[in-house]
Amino acid sequence: MATDNRATVRRVLFITLVLNLFVMVLKAGVGWATGSLSLLADALHSVTDSANNILGLVTSRLSSPTPDRDHPYGHQKFEAVGALGIAAFLGVAFFEIVQSAIERLLNPTQSSVNITAPELWLLLVVLGVNIFVAFYERHVGRQVGSPILIADAQHTMSDIWVTISVLGGLVGIWIWGIRWLDVVLAFPVALLVFRSGWLVIRANLPWLVDEMAIAPEAIHALVMQIPGVLNCHSIASRGIVGRQTFIEMHLIADAPDVETAHQITEAVEAKLEERYAPARITIHIEPSSYSSNQISYESDVSRQRIVNGE
Repeated sequence: MATDNRATVRRVLFITLVLNLFVMVLKAGVGWATGSLSLLADALHSVTDSANNILGLVTSRLSSPTPDRDHPYGHQKFEAVGALGIAAFLGVAFFEIVQSAIERLLNPTQSSVNITAPELWLLLVVLGVNIFVAFYERHVGRQVGSPILIADAQHTMSDIWVTISVLGGLVGIWIWGIRWLDVVLAFPVALLVFRSGWLVIRANLPWLVDEMAIAPEAIHALVMQIPGVLNCHSIASRGIVGRQTFIEMHLIADAPDVETAHQITEAVEAKLEERYAPARITIHIEPSSYSSNQISYESDVSRQRIVNGE
């Protein structure tokens, strides 16, 4: 059974929500004071951070690993859906950055930027908060196996690069008067944002489409170590190892009675749980005389039965 870590996830999301709101207000204030459109756009980008935290709080409350009548396999896919929502926000941020950069290239004199040293120091504070949020969320997300925290940490990492880009452009304006520097830096930052969104999708899509979680050869090799197991076949798995895994198989057992077959099955489940926990395992038991041409993995005993036509 999967561990319910939703209380921890909600606590982290609430803390980061407060910090992201602080960052957003600080960016907007400095952007308004300096007249920097790129910084105001960065503040708009930070709105998505707060939206992601709120989305995470909602999906985390829905994603209980405990099954119920309507959801016999639990509710954890809600968290993966929330992570894909974050990927969508990252896609929106990508297009916003590219659009803003193109507009500034086409209209390079659309505004004047007046930046001072204290305002640059405030942006360094913003950068420090973002770095703390990203590493804090990623650490706790990996610790409790939360895709929503890991995905949100990816998003915050993209925000760090956006802030670094804006900060670099403003430093260039402040020291050298290079007003096009922030526009040039905007394009690689946009690609980093897009990459973050793709990584979030790639990490969560296997969970949603029931992609194979464990190679059947690996499961077969592990199960064959259990005394009394003659063979296993029709092996299937889904989920994500370490988060929640579902394993199904047909097991051929050398068991003269139901009680012995049950003991062998319990040993197999314990072995799989030890290796791939948390795991939910379904085993269809078959007698030692069973043979079939559909068996994918053949032990010496079952291979001989097939050859003999038994």
